[in-house]
Amino acid sequence: MMNRKIYVPSGGPPQINPPSREIYGLMGQENIFKMLEDFYVELGQSPIRHLFPDDVVAASKKSAAFFVGLLGGPPLYQQLYGPPMMRARHFPFAIDEAARQEWLACFDRVLEDAVEKYDFPEAYLEGFRDFLVGFSSWMVNTA
Repeated sequence: MMNRKIYVPSGGPPQINPPSREIYGLMGQENIFKMLEDFYVELGQSPIRHLFPDDVVAASKKSAAFFVGLLGGPPLYQQLYGPPMMRARHFPFAIDEAARQEWLACFDRVLEDAVEKYDFPEAYLEGFRDFLVGFSSWMVNTA
């Protein structure tokens, strides 16, 4: 890890509502994994590509495991990797506000057709997007 001062967003962790845990039952695990794979393909073509492993498909599986549990499925991430501690796990990567905005833009592109492509329940899309905005704000660690 480079020597840099870790930036802490003011106010500490954001007080955000998690996405509905009904999403998993409506989408299914396979669709969540496919959605995250497509998201990582977007990231792999983005200006923040350097923040992700060479094999974006393999990296997407770790992220998908997190989202499966978050969206109401089994706690795959914890079973495979231990407690999420997402902010700490992102410390090795210099994530500034511009990188956060690019990450959100990549997710937005995937979510554009998520209802049709992944059976994402339309009624929960806005809440999921709101969660991503709040969650990503806490991953910013570089001013």
